[in-house]
Amino acid sequence: MTSIKRPLIAALAGVLLAGCASNNSYENQGGTGTSRTATYGGIGALAGAVAGAAIDHNNRGKGALIGAAAVGAAAAGYGYYADRQEAELRRQMQNTGVEVQRQGDDIKLIMPGNITFATDSADISGNFYQPLNNLASSFKQFNQNSIEIVGYTDSTGSRTHNMDLSNRRAQSVANYLIAQGVDASRVSTRGAGPDQPIASNVTPDGRAQNRRVEVNLRPLPGATTAPAQ
Repeated sequence: MTSIKRPLIAALAGVLLAGCASNNSYENQGGTGTSRTATYGGIGALAGAVAGAAIDHNNRGKGALIGAAAVGAAAAGYGYYADRQEAELRRQMQNTGVEVQRQGDDIKLIMPGNITFATDSADISGNFYQPLNNLASSFKQFNQNSIEIVGYTDSTGSRTHNMDLSNRRAQSVANYLIAQGVDASRVSTRGAGPDQPIASNVTPDGRAQNRRVEVNLRPLPGATTAPAQ
């Protein structure tokens, strides 16, 4: 009996410690909240370890570890998937000017006007292509979320003109991503014009920040997939 319990207990302890240590340092922008990976993965790992030990009668310690890893990842579900996607997006968007934000299972990418569009234009700027190529690659690898593209403008000009311009900006980004192989059924667009400014429209720099595109990633209905490899 002792020879069975010791490896099982060790396996459980190891998995729980790993889960507790897996904090999402990006959630709430520097908060200390535990990620869904740790919360659900740790609980699922307990069940997996017990099941694994029961299945592998010849080596219960090894079976417990295998079961814990497999079931723990599955129990973490979309949270684990989003953790992986967020980390990859942060790596790809480094030094591009694109900001990555995380709120729960949702990921937001903020692309300011100084890299996206010139004033009063819906034509993609030359230095915006590389970030978009990286996004397309990521969206094809991580394909379990919807992609909402929202265009914004500064407050210069009429509201009617700005609403139309913001729609065209969002559509320009969508068209490019789809042309790079992103599934069109996942993509939606809308224009918000000058609404929800993130900076003052009084200065040129503030207007450039408001002339932005935001991409919102949300789980597709029923998305509880294992992480992309």
